[in-house]
Amino acid sequence: MNKLLLVIDVQNDFINNNTKDVKDRISELVNSKEYNYIVFTKFINNENSMWYKRLDYKGCLLSNGQEIAINTNYHKIINKNTYTALNDELKQFIDENNIDEIFLCGFDTDACVYKTALDLFENNYNIYVLENYTMSHKGLELHNIFINNLKRLIGKDNVI
Repeated sequence: MNKLLLVIDVQNDFINNNTKDVKDRISELVNSKEYNYIVFTKFINNENSMWYKRLDYKGCLLSNGQEIAINTNYHKIINKNTYTALNDELKQFIDENNIDEIFLCGFDTDACVYKTALDLFENNYNIYVLENYTMSHKGLELHNIFINNLKRLIGKDNVI
């Protein structure tokens, strides 16, 4: 059974007091050899994006903020400019490597992790959200709200 660890947006601009400990746990998970494959995603913002124009979001604009905050160990990195990580590049990787199970970790539980989990679920992928390896940079309360909603929407057994 081929297992994929999908590390979502563990980037410098998302690291703060709420996420720094989770970042360290994710780093340990990446180094654990539990997964056959590991893919990182990287959110890229720009001045023409809806995040910048409508939300005045300036994170992940500069290369330093966009950088992944842990050692990727030369694993695949997929750049994205959407909330979801489910794009053609990821779909192709999943198909080519006969991935059976996808385990999600990273930031933010209330945005990119949430949207990716729902999209993968709706596209019939066997997914698990790793509750203790996800977090919102806005804090634990928001994280817990979205974790509880994911339990309802994708099944409590799929949030572990």
